[in-house]
Amino acid sequence: MTRISIADIQAAHLRIQNTVKRTPLLESSLLNKWLGQRILFKAECLQTVGAFKIRGATNFVARLQGQGEMPKHIVANSSGNHAQAVACTAREYGIPATIFASKNISEVKAAATQSYGAELKLFDSRSDADKAVALAADNNGTVWIPPYNHEDIIAGQGTCALEAIEDAGHADAIFAPCGGGGLLTGTLITARAMLPEAKVIGSEPLLANDAAQSLQSGKIEMLSTAPDTLADGAATPCLGALTFPFIQQLDEFYEVNEQQIAYWTQWLQHLLKMHVEPTSAMSMAAVVAWAISAPPGQTAIVLLTGGNVSQQSMRKIWQNDYLLQPPNITEQE
Repeated sequence: MTRISIADIQAAHLRIQNTVKRTPLLESSLLNKWLGQRILFKAECLQTVGAFKIRGATNFVARLQGQGEMPKHIVANSSGNHAQAVACTAREYGIPATIFASKNISEVKAAATQSYGAELKLFDSRSDADKAVALAADNNGTVWIPPYNHEDIIAGQGTCALEAIEDAGHADAIFAPCGGGGLLTGTLITARAMLPEAKVIGSEPLLANDAAQSLQSGKIEMLSTAPDTLADGAATPCLGALTFPFIQQLDEFYEVNEQQIAYWTQWLQHLLKMHVEPTSAMSMAAVVAWAISAPPGQTAIVLLTGGNVSQQSMRKIWQNDYLLQPPNITEQE
């Protein structure tokens, strides 16, 4: 297992604090009343590039700069927010960047990636993109910034929970979505150091449940096809060798169906008056299950990981209007 520690996450925070926004904690008094718990939302949808991914990308490059090892070219493989984060970070440091992605990349994320000045290369599948980036990384002076399976990325993502815990002061549970596991790994390390009694709870789409399969089998399982889920930020093909051992240490893990993802995307956008990604809202299915069984009056932190939603996804999210009556909490288990 990687030796990454809370000290690495604290060092990452010092590295990025003048570049990356310290996003606020938000809450809804109405939601708190419905659940009988206090739910604090870390609003990374207000972050630079609209997602937490800028934390890991910035920490990765800032550490290289500190060691005098700045690359001539940066490459990355992503069909989501990591693409934008790397493109934005590369522009910040004046380094050319190329992003390798599958053709099903969200149009809004593709456009944003290119707007930051990165070259975007598209492939028929995620595996094809992954193979291409590996070849490109062999070029002299080129550095590959992976989306989650790297110590510097994990440390950077861990700063999200670090800030949330510092600002909240206390929490009984912390929730985050699971794609490749970088955010959840950083969150787990941070929570175990700062709030050792708090539960750390993950969730992923039922239609992209490689992590759940991996937890069942005890080894990393890979999805056989590209998943079709609203929670595109969690549609990674598999966990990483670094992240999987930490995902195995989570207190609870939930698989969330597409109706629940759409349901809570609508409600969080309505209650918080924020543009929230389905991947972020997915965690609410786990929050509700926890709230029902936990003693009343506890506090939970939910990491709202991003706010980049394509027009196509918005149409799917709002095919049915779930706001016509208050949530029936007991039916959300």
